[in-house]
Amino acid sequence: MRAIISIFALGIAACSVPSPNVAPMPGNAGRAGNHGRVLADAFLSPALGATKHVMVYLPPSYDREPARRYPVAYYLHGLSGAEADWIAKGNIDGTADSLAAAGAPETIIVMPDADDGWYTTWNTQFSFRTCSDTLHVEAPNKYCVEHERYDDYVVRDVVAFIDTHYRTLADRSHRGIGGLSMGGYGAMILALKHPEVFAAAASHSGVLSTMYVGPHPFVAPPRYASTVEEIRPSAGSFWPRYLNYWGSDLARWRDVDAAHAAEGLMQSGRARPALFIDCGVDDGFVDQNRAFHFELTRIGYAHTYAEWPGAHTWRYWSTHVAESLAWMTRQIAP
Repeated sequence: MRAIISIFALGIAACSVPSPNVAPMPGNAGRAGNHGRVLADAFLSPALGATKHVMVYLPPSYDREPARRYPVAYYLHGLSGAEADWIAKGNIDGTADSLAAAGAPETIIVMPDADDGWYTTWNTQFSFRTCSDTLHVEAPNKYCVEHERYDDYVVRDVVAFIDTHYRTLADRSHRGIGGLSMGGYGAMILALKHPEVFAAAASHSGVLSTMYVGPHPFVAPPRYASTVEEIRPSAGSFWPRYLNYWGSDLARWRDVDAAHAAEGLMQSGRARPALFIDCGVDDGFVDQNRAFHFELTRIGYAHTYAEWPGAHTWRYWSTHVAESLAWMTRQIAP
């Protein structure tokens, strides 16, 4: 199948002190020349009240040019994922090396661990003790937090930590955010809610329109839920999680809806982040992506939208992260 691509267009100084928690990733020792390197780091997040882990890709010239500072792209994982996913499953470091070798602007890439937090402040807060009584894929000391404030965690804590411990260009013009699935939603909503922090956002297969109820397959105009209960059938197994995140108040759901955030930002007159959205044509979330694309076009928000063959899989994401990362580095380059 041919790719479908649509482009809609309308005319604090950081120090370079390394973190004491830095550890090189296995397989990165001795990498030099045209290869970057990947570090595992950790820090205490005030927003979450817990120590969290983060992966950091440093571009090829980082060690050779100690006076140079770099833009930063934050890449978020999906549900049931963790900070190492984009490296272990998505080969984002190899992609970044290839782009740099081809002449793309070099960029630090940061991949934080955000549990299954949906990059939002939860409507229902659970203490560490309550969380640690529940079985998860990760151990409680890596998964559980005192406060589920995952938006503040990324926007404030992760960004501040990286700007303090790495040689970044610490301003919104040189900062972007991307992600897949849950992380695609996170990238969109965090950039649209915090345009003073991020100048660009990219979503792969994002869960971008949770209030969308039809038609299936997508046909304009989209229909949205008029009550929270109406969302239950389309939410499927996500429903209990959604209630923890956003509760039963439809106004709360609207407040964290990416299209509503985009429209509010347009009306505010504030600087708008550049947006890149893609989804596989066989992905279960493609109708949500088409609805979001429709709404952005309707309100006149310039963005890049693409559909390619593929489903909700790492094969799709590892293939197309090159498109988003190339686009991202152009947006935030010095």
